[in-house]
Amino acid sequence: MPLQPGDPAPAVTAVDQHGESVTPDFEGTAVIYFYVEDGTPGCATQADQFGLEADTYEAAGVTVYGVSTDGVESHREFAAERGIDFDLLADPEGELCEAFGVERDHAGRARRTTFVIDDGEVVRTVEGVSPDGHARDLLLELYDAGVVDLDL
Repeated sequence: MPLQPGDPAPAVTAVDQHGESVTPDFEGTAVIYFYVEDGTPGCATQADQFGLEADTYEAAGVTVYGVSTDGVESHREFAAERGIDFDLLADPEGELCEAFGVERDHAGRARRTTFVIDDGEVVRTVEGVSPDGHARDLLLELYDAGVVDLDL
């Protein structure tokens, strides 16, 4: 079962698309979204839309991290192809999936699940994410819930 609101965010470290070790900063507000696989149509849509909203997330003080069970090289190619500037964390062994309680399919790929973390605590969990519109919808939910301030 995925982490739920009120659960503490796990302390995790993974390698990003640049080959750098990243420990996500969960002391502020962060979105960590798990996706199935680099390069698939739904995952490309989701990444593109988080990229399009990146300035708004940043202005609201929210850090975005994408996670899949693909490796660093796959993330590097995907990020370059899609123009992704936020961290894509490689989880080929499924350690982040396990830490967040994200289910994996028969091939070991993460199921689409998004977490919003604020001050070290999960405040929102979204399972069965539909990629199209998710980045914007989530941002509006955070605004409506008073988690972030936006100039809309």
